[in-house]
This record gives sequence, structure tokens and C-alpha cells, in this order.
Amino acid sequence: MKEASSEQTPYGRYITSDGWFVLNLGDALAVRQDAMGAVYPLESREHMFRDFGVNVRILHPGVPNARYHSETGQEGFLVLAGECTLVVEDEERLLRQWDYFHCPGTTAHVFVGAGDGPCAILMIGARHEHEELLYPVVEVARKHDAGVAKETSSGREAYAPFPEPTAGPYRDGTLPSLPD
Repeated sequence: MKEASSEQTPYGRYITSDGWFVLNLGDALAVRQDAMGAVYPLESREHMFRDFGVNVRILHPGVPNARYHSETGQEGFLVLAGECTLVVEDEERLLRQWDYFHCPGTTAHVFVGAGDGPCAILMIGARHEHEELLYPVVEVARKHDAGVAKETSSGREAYAPFPEPTAGPYRDGTLPSLPD
């Protein structure tokens, strides 16, 4: 297997082909949406990993990563730094650094930044050709501005109130800590 190619843009480096690679998050393309934190996709949109998706999400206190939802694919989440509230199956759980959440398919969930500073979460999930999503109405998620007002299976409907995310370079304070 050959090394993947990458491209440097004003918004950060991103992977442009299949193959192995090493990418420091401080150099990576960041996609920001103030309403849902920043995400560092560790794959390109054009050449997504076939079997699973992987990214690091940065959440500031009170910021959800998504709308409360369930999906058919299995996922795993590791808190790398900081704290967040996990809303899972209509319950709240506080997660701290090194807590791991195993999320079988169809488990409803969302993360909301907590604590005094940013939270970094490694997110890995299975990819299915025919993934099914559900955004149920759940009051505990709505309390965190992470829930929908009307149940839907459409991501377009669930995220309609939010502006499109924007790409940008790493900014001090976006990642909880980077080596010098």
C-alpha cells in the first residue's frame, strides 16, 4: 500500500487519495460550525474510508455535536480531553477524559460540551451503504439545544435551522492542547 497524497489549503491539510497517512490535527482541515463545534475529519470527502468514518470533534461548554439521533451503524467514542454530557437513550451521563462510549447501531445519542473548557472526542463509526437515521423528539436533548421539535428521518430537516459549516485553519484554543 502506498502513502496517500494530501493537499495544503488556506484552511488546512486534507487527504486527497487512498493509502496510509499520518496527519497532525494542528495541520488538518477544520470544519467549524459555531452551533456544533469544530470537526477535524481524518479522511477526505472524495476518498472516504470504505468501512468506517473517523474524526475528532471539539466541543465548547453547552455546544452539542449534532442533533439527538440514532443510526444503523455501530460507533465508538473516546473522550481525549475535557468533559461532555452524553445524552443516550433519553438519559444524561457525564463523560471525562479517557471515558469510552460504545454505541451499538440504533442507540439514540448526542454529546454536549461541559466543564470549563473545550472537550475533544475521537469519533469512529461504521459505514453502511443504506444507513438509516432517526431524529426523535426527546426533552432531555431539547434541554441542551440538541433535539428536534418534530421527529424526522431527514438530516436535511433536522439541521435546517443551522448555517452551513465552514472550513478553516487551526485556531489557538480550538484543540484543547497540542504538542509544541
